[in-house]
Amino acid sequence: MATIDNRNEQMFPKLTPNEIDRLHRFGEVRHYAPGEALFVTGSVAPGMYVLIKGSVSVTRRDPLGHSAPIVEEGPGQFVAEVGQLSGQPAFVDGHAIDDVEALLIPPDNLRALMIEEPELGERIMRALILRRIALIEAGAGGPVLIGAENSPDVIRLQGFLARNAYPHQLLDPAQDQDAAKLVEQYAPNPSDLPLAVCPKGTILKNPNETELARALGMVPIDERDRTYDVAVVGAGPAGLSTAVYAASEGLSVIVFDTRAFGGQAGASARIENYLGFPAGISGQALTGRAYVQAQKFGARMMIPCEVVRLDRTEAELGLHLTDGRRVKAATVVVATGARYRRLDVPNLSDFEGRGVWYWASPIEARLCRDEEIVLVGGGNSAGQAAVFLRSFAKKIWMLVRGPSLAESMSQYLIDRIKAIDNIEVLTRTEIVALYGSREKQMERVRWLNNVNGEKTEKPIRHVFCFIGAEPATGWLRDSGIALDGKNFVLTGSDVPSGVRPSNNGSGRPLPLETSMRGVFASGDVRSGSVKRVGAAIGEGAVVGAELHVARANGAAESSGAAKKDSGMGSVGAMGMRLNPHCTQERAHQELIRSAIPAPPA
Repeated sequence: MATIDNRNEQMFPKLTPNEIDRLHRFGEVRHYAPGEALFVTGSVAPGMYVLIKGSVSVTRRDPLGHSAPIVEEGPGQFVAEVGQLSGQPAFVDGHAIDDVEALLIPPDNLRALMIEEPELGERIMRALILRRIALIEAGAGGPVLIGAENSPDVIRLQGFLARNAYPHQLLDPAQDQDAAKLVEQYAPNPSDLPLAVCPKGTILKNPNETELARALGMVPIDERDRTYDVAVVGAGPAGLSTAVYAASEGLSVIVFDTRAFGGQAGASARIENYLGFPAGISGQALTGRAYVQAQKFGARMMIPCEVVRLDRTEAELGLHLTDGRRVKAATVVVATGARYRRLDVPNLSDFEGRGVWYWASPIEARLCRDEEIVLVGGGNSAGQAAVFLRSFAKKIWMLVRGPSLAESMSQYLIDRIKAIDNIEVLTRTEIVALYGSREKQMERVRWLNNVNGEKTEKPIRHVFCFIGAEPATGWLRDSGIALDGKNFVLTGSDVPSGVRPSNNGSGRPLPLETSMRGVFASGDVRSGSVKRVGAAIGEGAVVGAELHVARANGAAESSGAAKKDSGMGSVGAMGMRLNPHCTQERAHQELIRSAIPAPPA
């Protein structure tokens, strides 16, 4: 079993006595006897421990009873990983080797430390992130999935955990005796597989993502009587950008997503045209940085957690969740992006998760190693996926409905695809039929050339679909928020003047405000938006600034509180001062000129 390299200075830096003295105001000194636990796998860790005296052993332990040492840390070092920023369960055990004196810094104070001590905070943050990466690579502290690696439900759960940067292991009962015994005891029926064995010993039979998340403690129980300054629905680039800018300005922020952070961008194998990353960066790495960055500033993440309805009273907005809870917020940002379009093939649903895939991660890539595959789509997402999969697949048949890739794909990707000898692009071509076994495992694909009518059928077991997306606005259906003809959210001057005018008083909505006062939209879900990662991040920054204008105007109308703050104004997303008494038109101009997003840290 792999262990973490304790010689890595960035992963395990040592603080000087003077630096530890600077941290004392953030924590409380605790003492632990030899052998006493500081934290255990699966239970919420109380925060970060800065060791003053004595040593601590950090050990990985899985739910099946296997354990292995990771590292021993001594005076001047700190024990934590990135989960301690938000009070998540621990992935490892920590026990005192001898008499230990440690400074315990709880999550709220750890986030304050990051802001108030930037040089120390940078070193600590880098170490926390590197430790999480090492834990993911080792599969330490998360659930153990038991089932065949090509099982659709195993792939589903692996994808969910991987996209949430959550450590896990996979054991095949055909090859592992411990796994085989658990299957014999707990899963007599094939439909019970896969099993998910959680750190605290809970065994789930073929759980859905929400059940697994609840058993792992991924979604915290929130205060029911709290009203957040901002609720963000969607944790893609636009939602994460909003969370970073709003939380960094001191607003209380809660973020919801039904599946994982990153949205469609998070599934991109490599993004090469985002400013500041000349060597490119994977979508998960880019959005993963933003996810941690938002938590650094105090944003609360509720993933996976689905919002099903939006309503409002005179005093607040309400988000209704699938579990029956209603979360209150002063403002709401709709950043739900878009959902993948599906092929127009009658039996498509039979093969989704069994050969038809809507993203291309290493999990799906390993299934098609040395096989011929079909990839449908002609946009940048399709191009990025093709370039990534070409290292695994024997041959990629790339089907494009249009006359060429030039209509929808960046030139650098077109040039790269032309240079790859195992990718063949077929234009004006589409899939017309899928065939499979009784177990609904796809076996053959038929496609049609729309120019000459020629049909081709090949023994292919995997189809990757990147044919665009539809706006994820179904949950807004009864809210009264104005949508365009394709169900994208209308904002700013695009909102018809006669639509629910009382929601915005006598004035027009702010540029990214919807027809409902205090509700904003950004990113791919917004009508007229540019469907690019950079544009979504930029809109998140603009919304972050507009929230201050909306809150100032709302306070002035409801309680006159804006007069109390008029000497200061409110701070926008880039630290600019917005005068609550300036005209709305002038505020619009300031916001558009000034709220330019910085590249992710």
